[in-house]
Amino acid sequence: MAPVPARWTWNSSSIIPSSRQPLDFVGTFNNRWSYGIAFGATANKVMFLFLEGYQPLQVPQWAQAFVLLIGGIEVGLSHFPFFACLSSEFRLVSSILGFSYSLIWFAVTILHITQCPHGRFLGRFETIMFNWPSLLCLSFLLGRFLYMFVKSLRVRLGWELQTEEKPFLEIHQAEHVKQLLRKPPLHEKKKSWFQTRIYEWDPCFQFPSRMIGTTVLAFICLYLFIVMEFSVFMYVRDQLDVFESELESYITSMNQTGPLTTVILQVKEMMNVSKGVWVVTILPASLTCVSYLFHILACYRKHMKRLWAGNKYFLPLKFHNPSSSQCVVAIARYSGWQIAYILWGYFIIHVMQSLCGMVIMYSLVLPVVHSQGLEMLRGLGIGILPISIVLGLMILQVWIASSFFLQPKIGAADKQKPLALNNRKAFHNFNYFLFFYNVLLGLGACLSRLLISCVLGTWLIARIDRTIMQNGYEGVDMGFSAWIGMLYVDHYHTNPMLVSFCHILITSHRERKLQQAVKYEYLNQSAGPRISARSRTRWLLLQTLINNPRLVMLRKSKPGHGSREFPQILLTGSES
Repeated sequence: MAPVPARWTWNSSSIIPSSRQPLDFVGTFNNRWSYGIAFGATANKVMFLFLEGYQPLQVPQWAQAFVLLIGGIEVGLSHFPFFACLSSEFRLVSSILGFSYSLIWFAVTILHITQCPHGRFLGRFETIMFNWPSLLCLSFLLGRFLYMFVKSLRVRLGWELQTEEKPFLEIHQAEHVKQLLRKPPLHEKKKSWFQTRIYEWDPCFQFPSRMIGTTVLAFICLYLFIVMEFSVFMYVRDQLDVFESELESYITSMNQTGPLTTVILQVKEMMNVSKGVWVVTILPASLTCVSYLFHILACYRKHMKRLWAGNKYFLPLKFHNPSSSQCVVAIARYSGWQIAYILWGYFIIHVMQSLCGMVIMYSLVLPVVHSQGLEMLRGLGIGILPISIVLGLMILQVWIASSFFLQPKIGAADKQKPLALNNRKAFHNFNYFLFFYNVLLGLGACLSRLLISCVLGTWLIARIDRTIMQNGYEGVDMGFSAWIGMLYVDHYHTNPMLVSFCHILITSHRERKLQQAVKYEYLNQSAGPRISARSRTRWLLLQTLINNPRLVMLRKSKPGHGSREFPQILLTGSES
């Protein structure tokens, strides 16, 4: 396990402020989907802020940021009771208040839909299309608070036992520690295609409430953004239809013999093609962003497990020791930035896919429609043939270098030839005469580099877990910096090994304080809950040897006991 430079006190896991905290964004693993649905109920208001529709005051342009900040605080205050009632310890009272508040929001939303069911852009049932996700989330919260009320009432009447308070050590964290202490199986179980290629469920890992809430809210906001975009498209389409009718009236008035008739027909064709391509690319763009949301969750689990194992090599070098203050700010920024990246990423990907669709239509489809298929094939051949020749010459250079200018393999099991020159005179002539050709070839390579960077940059703009900057400039990517800071905060505060160690310290402290046997709830479910003196002595010995590695060389070694590699590991770790 990697060293975790975080200071823990007996009350560091629950800092109690003067007011009730609505949600623990760091270490909450219980009631995750209820928190996620509560976030989903705020989707309409979040989209209203995202589109900067909150303008209660007439302020200068430079003060718009303060107005949006006030709007964000207002949305947080309006939905604060949902999270406060879900996290309150007074279950009976909080369930009644939460049910009442959810019912009020549900009634107000229904009243708004009944008063204005139709809209300007989508026509019939436009308001329902915008508000049904919030109604669904509010219905879930009503059911959740009703379940809380029934359960707390049964406990109050003595029909059920009071459930224990939130444990310091979660079940999945204890299972992860026990899995590390077990011997790995000799033969791994055969995995299915879905487990190998897509996702494998891990019972020893759970996503925190922050990740679940961010994902649910991102899904709903993405749906609302697509609906809004389609509404704008319908409005623009109607305006283009009016413009097309005016162009047709002009052609009719000129008896189709005017000087601009050909240009007008081409403009009409371009508008029809662009409208069709824009509608068709809605589905692949939305599926791309949806797959990104699932992939980000998979990357979160993969990165967290690597950090738990002490592996930081997947991170850029400058992020191996990030600033603590930047990490604390990053975990507050991450959820909002992730949603904004997904929305803007969808729009940019949609525009890019529409441009690609226009290129395909004008290069492949329309020539066939206009009976110009042979000309199209001839143009493609003329364009593809030089590129194929250039690629062939590049491959030929590699083959010549491998066949004539490298010495043979040293061993039969070597995968490739050693980097040792052979036929040096021929190589120098080869290098000289290809120098001038490679200057021209580098021009195409430079343009291809620019094109590939633009395509990958726009395609991965919604991926906050992956930077699109060059090596050495990752710190400029604020989204990626927020992702790394969030990972470090979760790593320092939810590391299963660290939490298990603190759990043992707390239970030992209670044992000394109460002078009674301690029953380990999750880590020790065997018949004997007591700690043997031998195990305690070995644990203290291990701590002493880790803190003083040089003492290992002074210990007497017993044949057949321990491993000779362990002292060397301690000495190597102390020197590094």
